[in-house]
Amino acid sequence: MDRKRLRLVGRRLVQFIPVIVLATFIVFGLMQLVPGDIAVTLAGESASTERIAEIRQLYGLDRPMLMQYGSWLWHALHGDLSRSILSGEPVLRMALERFPATLLMVVYALVLSLLIGIPMGILAATRPGSRLDGFVSGTASVGVAVPNFWLAMLLVASFALERPWFPATGSAPFGEDPLRALHFATLPAIALASGGIAEVARQLRSSLIEILGSQFVRTLRAKGLSSGQILWKHGLKNVSVNLLTVIGLLFNRLLGATVVIEAVFAIPGVGSTVVHSAINKDFPVIQGIVLAMVLIVIVVNLIVDVLYTVLDPRVNR
Repeated sequence: MDRKRLRLVGRRLVQFIPVIVLATFIVFGLMQLVPGDIAVTLAGESASTERIAEIRQLYGLDRPMLMQYGSWLWHALHGDLSRSILSGEPVLRMALERFPATLLMVVYALVLSLLIGIPMGILAATRPGSRLDGFVSGTASVGVAVPNFWLAMLLVASFALERPWFPATGSAPFGEDPLRALHFATLPAIALASGGIAEVARQLRSSLIEILGSQFVRTLRAKGLSSGQILWKHGLKNVSVNLLTVIGLLFNRLLGATVVIEAVFAIPGVGSTVVHSAINKDFPVIQGIVLAMVLIVIVVNLIVDVLYTVLDPRVNR
């Protein structure tokens, strides 16, 4: 990696520090607004006031919010994400156990979005105003409008219950049996990718139509280049930066959308863990997983920024 890209990585890492602090602080503050008291849950509904106060003091729940957050952040900087208040399990271990299932589903959905969305966008852009263009545009609009959870339930009913082609719930470790893991993740990934396919197709179509209708493309045609040469050598090259932006944003959105999909398919990933922890006000688990998700988003954005300079050396960031 040359000095320019090293400087870019360094600047981005510095800029991301306040993002991490702000994101975790907002989540920590919002958790204070969730109804219920974790101390009462741990002590039991029939526990005495003294026992509840003892639980609060034991876990530091009696301290002001800023002190609680500062203590958590200090320990997190030293690699200690604390333990689950409910189970006592280390949060770091919980995250490492649950993230693989979530990331497999997200990457699978992203690959499906690109494999289907890119050809759809190219076909629509090369035949603007045609029936094919109208079909792709209409399909993309439906893909954006259809809720992921509704499509997920439809897929379960059609291809897991009525026709037992795929598992209805659960997941499998990718490291032990990749094919079995992909088999479990197929229906969740399809449900998750529906909006992504539509987004990639729409964005690529609009960008390509703009490029193919530009003055320099008309000049290339006048020089005798075929439509195929113009499309593959010049058109897609010029929209690659826009497509890369869409991919980065899509990955981040898919990661956030896993909460609903994991609930439908009963997948033991980070989404379902966050929901369960939020209901029970298990602060350390939520904070640890949110921190991990923010770091993943930061890494993806950093990779996208570096790839900008590779695809277009004129980009100076």
